[in-house]
Amino acid sequence: MMLSDLPEIQITPHAKATRLRLRVEPHQIRLTVPKYCTQRQIQDFLQQSEQWMIETWHKQQAQQGLVQRDLPNQLSLFNLAKPLNIYYQTQKQNFILDLKQHCLWVSDRQPAAYLKAFVIAYAKEYLPIYLKQVSSETGLKYGDCSIRQPKTRWGSCSAKHDIMLNSGLVFFPQEITRYVAVHELAHTKHFDHSPAFWVEVQRHDMDYLQHRKQLKTMPLPWWWYDE
Repeated sequence: MMLSDLPEIQITPHAKATRLRLRVEPHQIRLTVPKYCTQRQIQDFLQQSEQWMIETWHKQQAQQGLVQRDLPNQLSLFNLAKPLNIYYQTQKQNFILDLKQHCLWVSDRQPAAYLKAFVIAYAKEYLPIYLKQVSSETGLKYGDCSIRQPKTRWGSCSAKHDIMLNSGLVFFPQEITRYVAVHELAHTKHFDHSPAFWVEVQRHDMDYLQHRKQLKTMPLPWWWYDE
């Protein structure tokens, strides 16, 4: 079975297995399932685990040296018309941003860590502004907005209509980031994934199926996964 840009997933029934268990290995992903597990249960489990598998697979490939580990000279962000030019140099500040010149200077002491720190700081500043904009466009109101780095979710909406967005969303084209914002805002009306929920999403994003697929298949840079 193939999921997104992941390798073939090897599904192995095991008589003594009591639960579904995923294992990401250097060249394959293995799923051990109880003997009488149904195909629907397997599909649901894989769908729920997809984001974790993608992130774990790419992180492992980077650790194995199978992904190019050069740091970028440019960085495209969701709300910028053109990429930032990145320069690594000796400096006191971890990073310096000049939006007018479209330049980002990163300290060469720990460049990967400081580049990630910049992205998180940028996300915390601009994603809440963008969510407010999409809320205004759709008429869907929410409570507070927080920006975090969860391992398995691009966003969430609480029962109080507080919305969390993943800082990694700034890496995507704006229409993909907007889809996640619409998705979470739609939960303020439908706190589930019922047909009515998806109708609400489609009202504000006609191409949500395409955007959803792109969100699941576009890998994030290797340095984003480094601790």
